[in-house]
Amino acid sequence: MLHVSSLPGEYSTGSFGTAAFQFVDFLVKGGFSYWQVLPFCIPDECNSPYKSEASFAGNPYFIDLPLLAAEGLLTSEELAAARQNQPFLTESARLGAERAALLRLAASRAVNRDEILDFVKAHKQVENACRFLALKRKNGGLPWQEFTDFEVNEEDYFYFAFTQFHFWRQWQAVKSYANAKGISVIGDIPIYVAADSADVFGNKAQFLLDEKGNPTSVAGVPPDYFAADGQLWGNPLYDWKKMKADGFSWWRERLAFMLELFDGVRIDHFRGFEAFWSVPASATTAKEGKWVKGPGMALIKALREVAGDKLIIAEDLGDITEAVKRLVQKSGFPGMRVFQFAFLGDPATPHLPHTYENNCVAYTGTHDNNTLLGYVWELDGATRAKMLEYCGYTDTDWDNGYDAILRTMMQSHAGVVIFPVQDLLGFGADTRMNTPGRSDGNWEYRMTKEQLSRLDAAKYRRFNELYGRI
Repeated sequence: MLHVSSLPGEYSTGSFGTAAFQFVDFLVKGGFSYWQVLPFCIPDECNSPYKSEASFAGNPYFIDLPLLAAEGLLTSEELAAARQNQPFLTESARLGAERAALLRLAASRAVNRDEILDFVKAHKQVENACRFLALKRKNGGLPWQEFTDFEVNEEDYFYFAFTQFHFWRQWQAVKSYANAKGISVIGDIPIYVAADSADVFGNKAQFLLDEKGNPTSVAGVPPDYFAADGQLWGNPLYDWKKMKADGFSWWRERLAFMLELFDGVRIDHFRGFEAFWSVPASATTAKEGKWVKGPGMALIKALREVAGDKLIIAEDLGDITEAVKRLVQKSGFPGMRVFQFAFLGDPATPHLPHTYENNCVAYTGTHDNNTLLGYVWELDGATRAKMLEYCGYTDTDWDNGYDAILRTMMQSHAGVVIFPVQDLLGFGADTRMNTPGRSDGNWEYRMTKEQLSRLDAAKYRRFNELYGRI
């Protein structure tokens, strides 16, 4: 698991450039079969892609600047001016201040305008996203509920179309390279979208809104392992009755779009399809919410018709009831198991590796967890000793027990095992991707070229060979 933003590079964030191809080469040498990424949609003001203003639009920051320069769309001087100040973190503030202007300059030099516009017209929801983003700029960045001008500026529209065209084309080159070498790419679908988004603006009847277009209830989760007050996400909730009435057309389109980009997808917060946490829009914490019944198998059947035999991973973490377990089982989709949840004190936990069934995807940790090394380091002594003994490591020098955990995961019956790249590198808590409930300091981790080159492909190939995972 590696988000594109975390790839090495020279321009403030990871991209679809050289490092993406080099990472695929590492996966091949290491005997891996999958590269899992995090959501590709435009991130919010906290850099999170799980509350996007356009779920059908790709993050323009992933567009590789040297590739644009190779097409004559940027000059060497402009590239030099865009070079990052340091390679260890995503330079989010700088991207926000400078990147759009640079991409607009590149768009102004495009000579294939018809090709770009034809691409967008062929993807209806991408076109809707481009129009929404252009309208938002025309209205001074105000939320759509406050728009007064609904005439699109055609140059703004073309700029957004330009970014989506190059995002799509560059990514398809990376994915084609990966597929040709036997690597499948798993994408990620956030269950919800932002209130101020192209998705809500263009599909108002599909969401629970008041007469002004504001959410009447919002999404979140109750108090849990990550947050004592729960998590108040603030996304508008779907009107599942209306969605069911039209055959879940928006969700069908969304999954079909994602399966053009990826070979399979993880559906975030899958348990929300059985029942979702509904919080009054006026609430100050998620504690004030309640469980409301979701669409269940009616939606799952619609998604399965779209997916066919493609891999769909059900993120069944959190407050999991028997009803959620039954829905995951009925769906046939593999659920998720997370090693870091295995030693919280519940002897019946499904997260202990010896209990993994074949139809599951097992992780050392997700993007919301600490890194594996950070997790081991922060455990209390007794739990750490128990965990390492479980993994067959009993030496008192626990600092050398890391590989025993990786081997235990590989030895399990899980059909697929996913390691965040930080766990392959043995990095600590300072490289954690996201801390739920915290609004700043997330989504910044990047590895360097030197770290990518130091990944021990031979070691992981041997693990994959030993445990039959080639």
